[in-house]
Amino acid sequence: MIVHAGLIARRLAGRWRGVLIQGGSGDGKSDLALRALDAGFRLVADDRTVLWSSGGALYGRAPTVLAGLIEARGQGLLRLSPIGFAEVVLAAVCSPAGAVERLPEPAAGSLAGIEVARFLIDPFQPSAPTKLRHAMEHLGAGSQQGYLADPLGGPHRAGTGESR
Repeated sequence: MIVHAGLIARRLAGRWRGVLIQGGSGDGKSDLALRALDAGFRLVADDRTVLWSSGGALYGRAPTVLAGLIEARGQGLLRLSPIGFAEVVLAAVCSPAGAVERLPEPAAGSLAGIEVARFLIDPFQPSAPTKLRHAMEHLGAGSQQGYLADPLGGPHRAGTGESR
């Protein structure tokens, strides 16, 4: 399936894990992706992403004709060195600042039959790329990265018994 969204990724636990950036035209998807690239993410796809599921995970890549291209409003298309594909572990939905709750409840949505953690983000906030990184590390990297409260009140990594 092809969705109107961008995909950026980081190396986590030895694999490329991605954030699908969703929103309408002009909502700031590519702007957020460009700033995230400066913060250590890598481009997978801009504007259109091919999604598929395999082995219970969701993956994404750029359509061949768009691979390595990202739009910089006011400058045109930029050519970058993308990665071929990434596991999609999180969906960030671009929303105006007023629509983003201060302390939202965890949310998920289904893409290609796979449940993916999702959250709203104001893409134009200077801290937005940092929020993506934190969300990936704490919300979207699957159960092996999910955080639960332990009986002593401190966080630990789910399924690993590892304390933080």
